[in-house]
Order: sequence, then structure tokens, then C-alpha cells
Amino acid sequence: MDLTNVYQNNYLVVVIFLLLGILLPVGALTAGRLLRPYKPRKEKYTTYESGIEPFHQSWIQFNVRYYLFALLFVIFDVETVFLYPWAVAYDKLGMFALIEMTVFIVMLAFGLLYAWRKKVLKWI
Repeated sequence: MDLTNVYQNNYLVVVIFLLLGILLPVGALTAGRLLRPYKPRKEKYTTYESGIEPFHQSWIQFNVRYYLFALLFVIFDVETVFLYPWAVAYDKLGMFALIEMTVFIVMLAFGLLYAWRKKVLKWI
């Protein structure tokens, strides 16, 4: 068996998936642009919130803590994404994977403790 041919087939599959990953969204967006009706009106370009015309300026300053809460949520959400496949394949992975996941959780716990000590988690 020629290994060069096997490697070329692997690269061919990657190139095909890459092209499909680019062409399908571009094709869908182009088809949507060509098929949708184009009827511009003044009302379509106004901003609204819940169907009500705005009556104040839309530029307001948000507290930076909201972004920190969102960032912490994303971090712990990603932790869950990593924990699920590990839990499913735990029997096959063995003790080494248990130690690796313990290190991962401890690092996240230190991050949470650091955020708590810096008073980032206070809502008001």
C-alpha cells in the first residue's frame, strides 16, 4: 500500500470540506440576496425596541461588570463542553484523564476564586 496516496486522499478530504465550508454559506447568502424582495422604505431604516419608536438617545454607558459576568459565563460554559465528552469516555481514558480533568477544574476554580477576591462577582 502506497502511503503517499493515503496522505493525498486525506488532504483531498480536507480541501473538499474547506471548499464546502466556504461555498455553501456564500451560496446561501447570495441566493438569499437574489430571491428576497427589495422594497426600501423609510420605516425599515428606523431603530425600534419592542415595536416602539425610541424617545431617548440610544448611546448609554453600561457598567463593565455586565461584560465580566458574561465572560465568566462563557468560561464556565466552555468548561461544561469539555467535561461532557470526558465523562462519556471516562472508562476508556483511565486514571491519567482523571488527573488531567482534576487539574483543569482546579485551574478554573482558582480563576473563580481570583475573580471573587477581586470583587468582580458583586452585581451592584
